[in-house]
Amino acid sequence: MWSQKKFLELTSSDFYDIIKLRTDIFVVEQKRIYHEVDEEDKKAVHLYYRDDVTGQLWAYARIFREDDGQLTFGRVVTAPAARGKGLGNQLLDHILAYCQAKCPGETIKIEAQQQVVGFYEKHGFVAQGEPFIFNNTPHVLMTYTKKG
Repeated sequence: MWSQKKFLELTSSDFYDIIKLRTDIFVVEQKRIYHEVDEEDKKAVHLYYRDDVTGQLWAYARIFREDDGQLTFGRVVTAPAARGKGLGNQLLDHILAYCQAKCPGETIKIEAQQQVVGFYEKHGFVAQGEPFIFNNTPHVLMTYTKKG
């Protein structure tokens, strides 16, 4: 089941599961050392999918405005057990639908890990400039503007 909640609407169990999944993937699996929990969590809308049978958190992303007012999202992740089931595409569709509903026609800017640039391009994102290092990982600035 898909859910979207502001930070203060999350239960302690929701937040624990979110942080555990993000840490398992971004810190442990990808072997990156950085502060996984940050101030963006408090201002974000947290979009996630829990398996209807097991209740396990399988996909997650957060959507927020940066300090300069730019609409963005990040920490896009699917659990290893859920990979190959199309949840990444569904998650991005939900992100874009949320952004369009709340901020119609507004450009979205993201910093995508370089290895998933092709995934975002399939959904209409355009790379901007050269790769750069963020949290010890190559990233690419990408933008998306709803057409029509």
